[in-house]
Order: sequence, then C-alpha cells, then structure tokens
Amino acid sequence: MDTERLYNEYRTMLFSLAYRMLGSVADAEDIIQEVFITFDQMPADIHITNEKAYLCKMVTNRCINLLQSSVKQREVYIGTWLPEPFVLSGPSSPDPSEIYQQKESLATAYLLLLQQLSVTERAVFLLREIFQYPYEEIADMVGKSIFNCRQIFVRAKKSIHRNPGRKPKGSKSSGVTEFQVQKFIHALIEGDTGTLLNLLAKDAIHYSDGGGKAHAVLSPVVGVGSIIHFYEQLMQWFKVNRGRYSYQVANVNGSPGILLYIDGRISYVYSFETIHDRMQKIYATSNPDKLKHIQRN
Repeated sequence: MDTERLYNEYRTMLFSLAYRMLGSVADAEDIIQEVFITFDQMPADIHITNEKAYLCKMVTNRCINLLQSSVKQREVYIGTWLPEPFVLSGPSSPDPSEIYQQKESLATAYLLLLQQLSVTERAVFLLREIFQYPYEEIADMVGKSIFNCRQIFVRAKKSIHRNPGRKPKGSKSSGVTEFQVQKFIHALIEGDTGTLLNLLAKDAIHYSDGGGKAHAVLSPVVGVGSIIHFYEQLMQWFKVNRGRYSYQVANVNGSPGILLYIDGRISYVYSFETIHDRMQKIYATSNPDKLKHIQRN
C-alpha cells in the first residue's frame, strides 16, 4: 500500500473530520497519525477497494471511541468548555475550509453546536452535511443501517437548526472583519469603552475557557453592560503591564481572531461571532492545555 501517497492526499480531509468531531486539534492530529501507522502495518494480502472511505471509517471510529471515553471528563470540566482554537499560521498550513468551502463549519459557535449532538449524530451529520458522503458509505462507517443513518441525520439537522445558540433566521452577518478585530484589541489596550460599545451587540456574550488552569471567568458574561464592566479589569491590567504583552491578528477557526502573548507566550486566543455587523459572541481560550499546539508552531 502506498501509505505516503494516501497520507499526502487525504490527511487534510481526515484532520478536518476529526477536528470537527472532537473540537481538539491535538487529539485530531494524534488520531490521524495513529490511523496511518495502523494502515501502513496492515497485511499486504488485505484488499481495500476504496482507500479514502476505509481511512475515513478508521478515523470516525477512533473519534467515536475517544469521545465516549471522555464524556465523564467533560462532565467535571471546570468552567466553560470551548473547542481548541484552530489557528492557520501560514499559507502552507492545512486549511479544511479552503477545501470544502465550509468556513462556517470551522467557527467556534458551530463547533459548540456540534458538541450538543450525540457522538453518533455528530459523525453522521458531518459525514453527510460537510463531506457529502452517500448514506451507504456512512452506514458502513458508523455501523448503522442506511435507514437509521437517514433518520439520525434528519434528527441532528433539526437539532442544529432549532438550537437557541444558532443565529436568528434572517440575521445579517458577513463574519467578523480584521478591521473590527483590530479595533477591539486596540480599545481594550487603550481603555476605550466608547469603541467597545460600538463594536458589541447589546445582547453580546463573552465566554472564557481556562479549564481551571488559567485566569478565566467560570460563567459566561452576558449583556454589553456586564461585558464592559468585566473588560474594565482587563483594561486596567493592560495599563499597568505595558511591555509584558503583545498581540497578533490571525486566522482563528476560519475568521480573524487574536493571539495575545504575555511574557512571550500565547496566553489567550480570541475568536468572534457577529450578527448585524456587531460582535455578538466573544470566545477567549486560556487553558494552557488547549494552546500547546499553537505554542509549537
């Protein structure tokens, strides 16, 4: 088997599936490596007619097994859980959104919606909705009948679309712009509450994920007034710690976001969701375990 050719051809697609399933860059990378090592060690007399589907099945099954084994761990997670930020560090980096033209499905808000589906629902939904697999192949990948897979997909799609966290029908949003992101971080650093009020929606929500290992509010901060009050503490910190921090605007989960460095290390990663051209959701990840893969790059 030409494992190297298959790796080069399908790695990005398989990573894209695993990351959307798990919400973890590190776990997705580990699973891809494990799958190709296992595939390379398979007996030569085993005949595989569809290598892409076979690899996809291997990845899907490992994601399902990992998710089922980590449910208890998620239940005792300290504070708000957010997916690991996926940062596109350069033009040569794999970017699933470029391949599938499904930028929205990499967004933090979308990944959080997927997390509310059962493990099997998530697998069937992604394989059908994002990767356009026929039900016959999905059924083989997840060990269900074709009829069951159709039912699971319909149920998952209804759940995604009726979820209260989804953008309201008819809402107008072209995604956060780099200009908005630059204004946001400048306003925080300079203590400009007026600019922040113009950037944020009235019902904006700030989510923080420190995992109990970094400074973060345990519950979401709801409403522009509460967020401004919370940000006043950040503004004071920026004021008295000039020289200790720097930032970089980067592609975070398919859209402009912020990497905030403190003492030379990435300490916070921000991503955003906008509605009617205002920031409606701000996601700040500071759990060091979720930033390790970015520190390495």
